[in-house]
Amino acid sequence: MNFDYVKFVTDPFVLIFMSVISGLIIGKFQYKRIKLGNSGGLFTGLFIGWFTYKKYVIPYTNDSSMPAYAQKILSNGLVPKELFLFTLICFIASVGLLASTDIGKVVKKYGFKFMLLGFLITLTGALSCYIVSLLNKNINIFALSGVYVGALTSSPGLAAALESVSALGKGTESMVGLGYAVGYIPGVIVVIFSMQLLPIIFKIDVEKEKISFIREMDNEKEKIDLDNLNFEILPFLFVCIVGFFIGQIKIYLGPAINYFSLGSTGGVLVSALLLGHIGKIGFMNFRMDTKILSAIRDLTLSIFLSIVGLRYGYSTLTNIRGEGFILLFVALLCSLFAVLIGFLIGRYVLKINWIMLSGAICGGMTSTPGLGAAIDSSDSDYVATGYGASYPFALFGMIIFTILLQRTVI
Repeated sequence: MNFDYVKFVTDPFVLIFMSVISGLIIGKFQYKRIKLGNSGGLFTGLFIGWFTYKKYVIPYTNDSSMPAYAQKILSNGLVPKELFLFTLICFIASVGLLASTDIGKVVKKYGFKFMLLGFLITLTGALSCYIVSLLNKNINIFALSGVYVGALTSSPGLAAALESVSALGKGTESMVGLGYAVGYIPGVIVVIFSMQLLPIIFKIDVEKEKISFIREMDNEKEKIDLDNLNFEILPFLFVCIVGFFIGQIKIYLGPAINYFSLGSTGGVLVSALLLGHIGKIGFMNFRMDTKILSAIRDLTLSIFLSIVGLRYGYSTLTNIRGEGFILLFVALLCSLFAVLIGFLIGRYVLKINWIMLSGAICGGMTSTPGLGAAIDSSDSDYVATGYGASYPFALFGMIIFTILLQRTVI
């Protein structure tokens, strides 16, 4: 019998399954009202990713006889980006469809407020990084721009940051990439724990907020024939491919900003909310069985968060020293201030219900892991409507502020 143990333990699917299983186990532990839930896989993925990379890849980086599995990991990461994107798309599609029935009324009632929050949250993050650059002249501004988009967990923001410095060479691009890699995990951690802790710190009764929101929506709610709810694979996949197409559309906004696009995440979210709101087109019914959509949501969220941990585990845990530690600290400040300002303005100035506000904050952070944590902590899919309403404005603001942040030295 021939069994290649190393090939087995470094297989992406084995790594994902180990991270998800161990993450769900630790996610069940609860202290008062705080528990990790589906987010547990992020933390187990971080450790498993760090350990696997350190033990099975790093020893061979300068070795001409590098094993095939190590070459594959160096080329694709511990988990291929395509698998990461697939689970993300499925998660966003299921969440969008679950929340789609009320998106019209939510946008009508909260639209301007969400637009304001989207810009305000991204502006706060950018200002935090800019102030740090003024206080510490030794920090590379391009690394800070990477920290900014990483702390707000924005892949489209990273693309804009890289594109705007492409003429300055690979060295500058690598600084942006370093900042993003270092800033991503602190940003995820802050928004996940914020969704748990803000209601506790500010004494928000989540159940009462949920009842209040449902009552608001029911005042105008259309009647849905529950007997006709089903789940068919074709409409679900149609939502995904339409969303992927929307995400690839680039709109030219002038030489200063260049092109703006929603990216895969934003495109699928818009598609799911729009088609789910429409309800039915021809033979395709987009009002789907909520139990099945919830199962898809929970499974893909657990996998998605585990993959995040696996992909960023080594770079994050090995950079907690020197300049890397400073960048980590800046990322924590950036995401923390962005969340707090968004919460304080949204709650006490704009008077937004917590169910909507938690989603709007995550949308303002463009944080998909945060959306999952907000749904977990409130036990409500209505959160996603707030996320979907603020996300496009936040993404637009992030691209603008990323470029402006870099232009302070260009």
